[in-house]
This record gives sequence, C-alpha cells and structure tokens, in this order.
Amino acid sequence: MTGYEIRIGLEIHVELATNTKIFCGCAVEFGAPPNSQCCPVCLGLPGSLPVLNRAAVEYAIRAALALNCTINLYSEFVRKNYFYPDLPKAFQITQDDKPLAVNGLLRYYLGDELMETQITRLHLEEEAGKSIHSGESIIGSEYTSVDYNRAGIPLAEIVTAPTMNSPAQARAFLEQLRLVLQYAGVSDCKMENGSLRCDANITVHPEPGMRVEKVEIKNLNSFRALERALAYEAERQVRVLERGGTVMPETRTWDERAQKTVRMRVKAGAPDYRYFPEPDLPPLELDAAWIEEIRSTLPELPLEKEARYQEAYGLSTYDTGVLVRAPQLAQVFEATVAQGRDPKFVANWVTGDYAHLARLGGTVSAEHFGQLLDMISSGAISAAQGKTVLQEMFARGVSPREFVAEMGFTVIADRDFLGKVIREVLTGHPELVERYCNGEDRLLGFFVGQVMKATNGRAEPRLVNKLLVEALAEGRNWQPRAE
Repeated sequence: MTGYEIRIGLEIHVELATNTKIFCGCAVEFGAPPNSQCCPVCLGLPGSLPVLNRAAVEYAIRAALALNCTINLYSEFVRKNYFYPDLPKAFQITQDDKPLAVNGLLRYYLGDELMETQITRLHLEEEAGKSIHSGESIIGSEYTSVDYNRAGIPLAEIVTAPTMNSPAQARAFLEQLRLVLQYAGVSDCKMENGSLRCDANITVHPEPGMRVEKVEIKNLNSFRALERALAYEAERQVRVLERGGTVMPETRTWDERAQKTVRMRVKAGAPDYRYFPEPDLPPLELDAAWIEEIRSTLPELPLEKEARYQEAYGLSTYDTGVLVRAPQLAQVFEATVAQGRDPKFVANWVTGDYAHLARLGGTVSAEHFGQLLDMISSGAISAAQGKTVLQEMFARGVSPREFVAEMGFTVIADRDFLGKVIREVLTGHPELVERYCNGEDRLLGFFVGQVMKATNGRAEPRLVNKLLVEALAEGRNWQPRAE
C-alpha cells in the first residue's frame, strides 16, 4: 500500500431500545415468528398513517449527546424511494438535509494512540424488513423469503467523515462507538441480532487530493468482517489502479466464505432516491429544556471512566480497558472497592476468574464477591480454594461462607507439615534441584506448583515460597528452620 492514501467513512445503523416501532404500536421483539409483528402502518397498506414514537426520539437524542453532537431543534422527515423486496412501502421514512443532529466527535484508542473521528450527522429513520436467503448470503442463493417483523423498528443512522486511514482504525472506532451507545443505554448493539450494522465507504488515493470514486461495502455485521472487508477492498482497488484501470463507483458486499468483496450494483446517489418531504408527518420541533433534561441523565462514558480508574485507583491501562469494555464487570468492581478493599487486588480477580465465569453465564453479587475476597486476603482460604469457591458461587448461587463451611476448607500453614511435603518434592526431583542451584531460578515456580498440588491447593502460598527458597539454599539435606 506504499504510496497510496486510504480514506474510510462509516454509516452505522443502530436499533433503538424501544418497546414498539417508530411509527406504530407493533412490538419490537427479537426472534418472534415471521410476520407476526406487523400492522397496516408498518406494512404500508393504503390509508394507514404514521405517528412518531416519542421514546425513539429520546433515545436518538441520548445517542447524539453521548457523541458530542449538536441537536437541531427543528428537523424534518422525508421519503427515500427505492425498490427492494424487504421495503414494503417501496420508500423509507428517514431524514435528509434537516437531520436530528450534526457535528459530533468520538474519541477512541488505536493501540496506545488517542484518535478522534468527526460524526457529520445522526438522524432517525425506520428499519426495512429482513431478507432471508436460501443460502448463506444473497450470493448464490436460489430464493429469498421476507420477514416484515423488523419493518418500522426505529433506527439512528450515524455517519462519519471519511477521515479514517486504515481498516484497523475503522474497527477501533466501531468498537468504541458500540461501547458508548451501550453505556448511554440507547441500544443493546448486538451485532449478531442485527441491532448494530455497518456500511463502509472506502477510497484509495494514488496522490493526496486526487479525485477518485467511492466504493460502498454493505451490511458488515461483525468487527472482524468490517476490518477484513476493508483490507481486501483497499488491496483490490490498488490492483485495479496499478493495472491502469479505473475504480468504479459501486456497491459491494462481503462474501465471508470467499473472504472477498463482491459487486452488487452501481452505487446509487441522492438523485436516484428522489427524496421529498414526508407528507404524513409534521416537522420535528424539540424543546431545548427537554434536551438538557436528557443530557443530565447521561452516565459516565467509557473514556471518562478509564481516566478515573487510572487516577483514583492506580489501575493499569490493561485493567481499566477490560473493566470499562464490560460494563457489568465495572459495576462489580466499583461496588466491591466501595467497601474499602484494595482496588488492584479486586481488579485482578474481576478481570481474571470473575470475568471468565461471567462469560459462561450467571452472575455473583458484589456483596458475596467481596466476602470471598476478604477470606482470601485474610488467609482464611487460599487463592486456589478461592477459585473453587467462586466457581460454585456462579454455579449454585451459594454464599462463600456457606460453601467454605460446607467443604471444610482450611489453609495449611503448619511449618513442620509443609517441610515434610517440600522434602518429598525436592527428593523426587534431584536433577531439577541441581539445575536450580546452578542458577535456573525460574524452576522455583515448578516446585511451588508441586507443593500446592500435593496439598490440594490448601498450602499457604507465601509460606510455601519462603520455605522452598530456604530449602533450596541449603541443599538436599534441608531441615525446616524453627522461627
């Protein structure tokens, strides 16, 4: 790619978390039987009239405020005309030159570098239906069925400036955008359910400022697909240019199986959609006081939370990143630390064993989790025992104190008993003892592991470590020292 400049812009469609559709009272429920959540309004039957959902407007305003946009007190709805089987009215109610919000900004990290991307606009529109292809995608399918349950679901469309310079940057932007919208509470942003979808526009410039045509890649439904599709398309355009060809303005789709973009159609422009004002909806006029009321309810957003965790708790960039990117983990962390526990100790457990078990399903209250950490830090149980207890807390919902009492867990801190175990371990590995004595200090971890294994994880780790160092310093004929 040397000598070429990539420019990427994204158009993101976010399903707003309303209970009903944007212009009718039909329920919004993922996974309902096909065509069971439809009415004359969302099917576009003659004589039906749309009525704007106030909750959809509120969620869109929350999203716009979280993305630092300017809210327009006056905006208008229009009809965007195009023919496709999943669009029952043959037009979509959306916003064009007078959108809900403009001039936003999102900051995010690409590696260790703080980036920012301008958001040119955020507007409201209705969702189309869902095309269900007989094959894995539209490419190669013999037929397509249509489910109109999604028709009329409220969407916020977010459009960025074409200023991103790599597929990795586009992915980092989308990941942060998803997180911000989840924090703001406007959408669950589940890409696997279609509540967050992304179209990408990409151009490859042989020379800065040179005019080239834009290629659109439609319906990218995962972060990996976005990054791979853009990488492939950039390379494809370079190959076309280097052969002396011209990149055509077209709409393409990503073929996951073939790992390449495939041409769908010539790219449509604004004149093709024949925008005109929606005659059945009045202009949307907002109250500035209502906007400020919504602003006051916004929570702390991800980058703000990361900065606070590092400053107030002294956490590493890694720990803050794991916590902030999983809001449920951040809630458990804060509730547990609020009771006076060491933030680093809590973060290690939350980002480690707790996060792993939470991904498998279930949850544990901050109160019970805090009790478990207190038992570990006080030496009442070992860290290995704590892992077992936490697994049972997730599996059975038991309190840590109940389970420890039930199992009779205790920590072995008897020096004489541990001395015998250590002698057995060292006697059983004479070659490794010799290698340790010759400078292979890393073998200490192996010996500690063997002692812990022999005691079923009940030995007090710090005492084991101390006694082993003493034993190995004195050689094979070691006897435990008296305090």
